[in-house]
Amino acid sequence: MRVTVLGGCGAWPAAGEACSGYLVEEDGFRVLLDIGYATLPRLLQHVAAADVDAVLVTHGHPDHCADLNPLLRARVLGDSPVAPLPVHAPPGALDAVLALDGPRMLAGGFVAHDLMPGVPCEIGPFRLDVFDLPHHVPDAGLRLTGGSGRVLAYTGDTGPSPDLLSLARDADLYLAEATYPEQVPEEDAPYLSTASDAGRTAASAGAARLVLTHLWPDTPPEPALAAAAASYDGELSVAAPGVTVDLG
Repeated sequence: MRVTVLGGCGAWPAAGEACSGYLVEEDGFRVLLDIGYATLPRLLQHVAAADVDAVLVTHGHPDHCADLNPLLRARVLGDSPVAPLPVHAPPGALDAVLALDGPRMLAGGFVAHDLMPGVPCEIGPFRLDVFDLPHHVPDAGLRLTGGSGRVLAYTGDTGPSPDLLSLARDADLYLAEATYPEQVPEEDAPYLSTASDAGRTAASAGAARLVLTHLWPDTPPEPALAAAAASYDGELSVAAPGVTVDLG
């Protein structure tokens, strides 16, 4: 399993950056976890739009799904016909982004599937387990287990939840939202997380590697890394565009 970071900014893309988007590959199968602002141009540096096999979207905020529209345009308006793209998301999460074009524009370009917490499914070579996590809108924590047995756990955006331990349990890579280093503003505390939170969860769950993502734009990574390292002593980094993690 190989994971390539397309972007990791929260809220909006800073200069030269992109929002949440991660290309996951195993046995020639390519799945996108989120496809936020400015991720499509970075994706196209690695694979053609027609070569994406599935898209998983954690929730409907545009910094996690806005570039689904140009990805679908690139597929349906390209020179060669491609099969409809399976797109998995919480019910109703993609209504707004799919409505950017009229129904005829993207007709036949995708097949929508609802992500259902507690109902495992198979997507290519991956087993997918979905967790219902607290955010301003419904958010799906995603746990992908490859045929190799390697595990990627991704939070999307989430506030505190006991389900995070199950999501991250013994993961080879825990990709965790860490919008703030140590403290979330009071009004958002139920819905967002810190690097400190991510570090504690990774340590308690026995995750082999922790990658912090969704940092507030234009903030330095060092405070987040220090906050997570206070409780987590495993391999630790911040999601940076172009970085590839090979999980074997």
